[in-house]
Formats: sequence, C-alpha cells, structure tokens
Amino acid sequence: MVTTTKISTISGKIPVKQQKINNLELHDSQRGYFFQEVIEGLQDGIVLLNETGELIHANTSACHIFSQINQDSSNSNCVPPAIWCICKTLLENRSLVPNKAIILSNEIRVNRSKVFCVCAKWLNLEKFHHSYLLVIIENKYESLKNIALAEVKKYELTPREAEIWCLYQEKFSYKEIATQLYISINTVKKHMRNIHAKRQAFLNCEV
Repeated sequence: MVTTTKISTISGKIPVKQQKINNLELHDSQRGYFFQEVIEGLQDGIVLLNETGELIHANTSACHIFSQINQDSSNSNCVPPAIWCICKTLLENRSLVPNKAIILSNEIRVNRSKVFCVCAKWLNLEKFHHSYLLVIIENKYESLKNIALAEVKKYELTPREAEIWCLYQEKFSYKEIATQLYISINTVKKHMRNIHAKRQAFLNCEV
C-alpha cells in the first residue's frame, strides 16, 4: 500500500558550509572505503538506481527494508515495486520542470509497525555523464522508537513508564497500550500523568 504522494521542486542554490574531505587527511585509496563505511552505517536505506531501474547500489539498511516490504516474495532482495513506482513517477515528471530539481516523497505502509518514508531525487554526476536516482528510505517506526528511547533517559522514566511512552510515541491509543501491556486504561492514564509531569519538570529546568 502506497500513500501520501508529494512532489516538490527546489530552485536556486542554498549556500551550505562544507567541511572538505581533505581535512580528514585520507589518501585517495581510503576515501572510497570511508564513504562506503559511512553509507553502510546509516539507519536509513540508501539506494542508487539508473534511469532504467537497474539497481546500482543498496546499503545494508535498504536491503533489510526491501525484505520487509516484499515480505514473502521470492525476490526479497529486489527493489520493491512500490519504490520503483515512485522512481518511475519521478522520471515521468522530470520533463515538466527540466531546470529544477524534483524531489518525490511517498509513504509505504506494510502494517502498523512497518511504515517507510521514501524520498527520491535525481543525482546528476557530470563526471560520469549519467543521471541516477537517489532514493532514501526512512523507517518511521525505528525513528520514533529511537526518539522515545532518548526521551526515556532524558526524563528519567521508570521501566513501566518507558514501555508506555514508547508505545504512545508510536501512536498507540491508551486503550491499545492497556491491551498491549495487560493493564487497565486508568493505569495507563496514571503513568502518562507522571510522564508529563517529569517532562514538564525537565523543561522547567532548561528555562
């Protein structure tokens, strides 16, 4: 299931302060390995395809996401049709605004705990005389969970409060949290009041 399609364009250039890779004091032979390690270490899926849809590269996270989207398919390591559909749409819209960079974003929902935000854009590499599709895939469930876990430590929540807060951040209702943890809704509400009190106390200390 694919939902929430958005196409945006970017015109002009945004100045960005960049740290030159030379400052890392890497030899030419090390730079490729360096960037490979960086890409492989990302939580987000990074995919590079050519204009015909041929897969040029997919990092470890992307391959894991492919298998989750394809589920029981025998082609679990192939680019899922839902993602290629986004790329195809981007390709078809390229001629409409040829002088602007087009970014196409979409959401792929496999189930409640597997929701992926996909962004695709053209990557023009003049030195290679070819254009490639760069696709970035964010696992929204994992991102929310990581944010919640960071807040658990920041607000000094108890183990039970941590469980409830993580589910709450994942958009579970009070009733669903109660069912998931085998507790009453009133117990969930009590813990949520405590959590909000701790959050407010933390925010007050920051002022």
